[in-house]
Amino acid sequence: MVRGLYTAWTGMANEQKRLDIISNNLANAATVGYKQDNITNQSFDDVLTIKIKDASELYNERPIGKMNLGVKLGEVYTDFGQGSLRETANTYDLALEGKGFFQVAAADEKGNEQILYTRDGSFTKTNEGNIVDMNGNKLVGESGNISVPVDASDIVIDTDGSIYADGVFVDKILVTDFEDYKYLEKYGENLYRLVEGGTQMPATASVHQGFTEQSNVNVVSEMVEMIAITRAYEANQKVIQTVDSTLELAANSVGKV
Repeated sequence: MVRGLYTAWTGMANEQKRLDIISNNLANAATVGYKQDNITNQSFDDVLTIKIKDASELYNERPIGKMNLGVKLGEVYTDFGQGSLRETANTYDLALEGKGFFQVAAADEKGNEQILYTRDGSFTKTNEGNIVDMNGNKLVGESGNISVPVDASDIVIDTDGSIYADGVFVDKILVTDFEDYKYLEKYGENLYRLVEGGTQMPATASVHQGFTEQSNVNVVSEMVEMIAITRAYEANQKVIQTVDSTLELAANSVGKV
């Protein structure tokens, strides 16, 4: 009976985690460049059950089979699938079509810069001519942090990332891809950080000026999944209530006999 309580509890905890992830996906359904998270489930490893101190078995221990202790969370992973492109006509809005990430230089509290990666191409130009994201992180090119002339009237960015100011070449946006996305760690603010062991490789993505890549979250499918999770959670609740009622009956009624 107690094992039944534990098994149902693992199911409830699992569904709660799935609900948290789906809620976060839905909250970011309109976030530019957001990539949705998903989760896998797996059962606990089977354990061997042994009968002990049973008079009918002459008190000899005897294996009676295997049992499973419920469900546990598997891997939480990010779906890096392509999002749809939306035209904005803004000069510094950029979208990647294909595999790859923009590089941005993010400064910490001490002013030290580190390279982070993003698919969010909502960039703007500062008064100094730097191209930055919404948090002020500078877009990185082949020559370093990209800066365009402040008095330039015509900025053109080719699909290969080359930037021209009034017809003069300025720099080329550095777009990077990775051999294994498992080495990318979410850093917050729609950014990713490459952890130790990750390997960079040339990107095949093309750059589209005047567009942004939308989130790859499918709101309809996420809502359907949320309903299924709610029903599974309620089913586990009922299991706990049923087992609890049985234990109460055994303690208060059977125990009096």
